Amino acid sequence: MGRKAVNVFPQSQKVLSQMGEQIRLARLRRELSSELVAERAGVSRQTVTAVEKGSPSVSMGAYVAVLHALGGLEQDLLLVAKDDEFGRKLQDLGLSQRKRAPRQTESEDM
Repeated sequence: MGRKAVNVFPQSQKVLSQMGEQIRLARLRRELSSELVAERAGVSRQTVTAVEKGSPSVSMGAYVAVLHALGGLEQDLLLVAKDDEFGRKLQDLGLSQRKRAPRQTESEDM
């Protein structure tokens, strides 16, 4: 059974490629082989190579495992969409003001 092709926009592929290159450089700076990183991450060496190439067909979990194997770099993923200013503005525009019900007087309570 063949793999399902993943289609991404060119700009997104550029981001994935850049991220893969940064992961590769992080591995090289630590003087770790792709085999050792694969073993620590619990993935194949081919998966590490695919991550370093920025392949969109690699699961997010594999990216996280490789980043973890490099020494806790997966924490950087917590920065993704952390300060979503545009989304917050859209949310604020869509919020309607809640109106309070009129107060009931004592004569209405009875």
